[in-house]
Amino acid sequence: MNDRLAWQALPLDVRAAVQAHTGVVVEAESSSAGRNSAFSASLRTADGLVFCKGGRTNSPQAFMHRNEALVNPLLPRELAPKLRWQVEQDGWLLLGFEHVPGRHADLTPNSADLPLVADAVRRIGAITAPTTDRRIADHWVTALGRENADGLAARAPQYMHGSTLVHSDLNPLNILITESAHVVDWAWWRTGAAWIDPAFVVVRLVAEGHDPAQAEEWAAAQFDAFRSAPTEAVTAFAASLVCLWERRFAGTDVTEAARRWAGFRTANGPRLREDPRAAND
Repeated sequence: MNDRLAWQALPLDVRAAVQAHTGVVVEAESSSAGRNSAFSASLRTADGLVFCKGGRTNSPQAFMHRNEALVNPLLPRELAPKLRWQVEQDGWLLLGFEHVPGRHADLTPNSADLPLVADAVRRIGAITAPTTDRRIADHWVTALGRENADGLAARAPQYMHGSTLVHSDLNPLNILITESAHVVDWAWWRTGAAWIDPAFVVVRLVAEGHDPAQAEEWAAAQFDAFRSAPTEAVTAFAASLVCLWERRFAGTDVTEAARRWAGFRTANGPRLREDPRAAND
């Protein structure tokens, strides 16, 4: 979503409800990153900064903000900004998070951010996920069905079952670097196999300049779940990303990265563990 509403454009009663939590907002700086919130800004108050985002309760994106509010209490403060409050007023839903003054992660080869990112991904995998029907395997079945997927891509969901918390959108804009890596924008969290988030990182590494072999070697060294994932699980997942992204995000760096990664795996047959039980948590 590119057209951000300014703070002053929010209804008066909505701003009043926010300021009941924050105190008087003296300055608001709209966010340039992200596309799912009608309002997204850093709000300056007498007590400091707070990050606020949200939108209309009847918008297609409203469920994303509710998803974030649901999972946030489970996330360690050193991993993700804590949700301080949420406001539902006059058809608006706004979330207020502690402000993290970080920069977006650099995932290019030899970046000093890579060890921090790896640590954050391991932390996600160690969180006890809630009991939920938000299973990424089910979501993948539905999404692939819309694309009339067949062959290898269509087999991906059978490997994606598990009970591990999965962020599922680990792109550089969703990782803020300070002295550690903070993961934001949890709208798409699901539960699934433990290798899935590491695999999402692999495709992002390829998009940032790593060749597929280097990206996989790095992930295998960092994440036990990726190293032990069945060969076809990861290959089918890579193929499914191409299927899901080539229409919606045609020509983007990440779609081309998914295509390169899937091509590498099908052409070279990198061998990971073949035990199908390793595909799950």
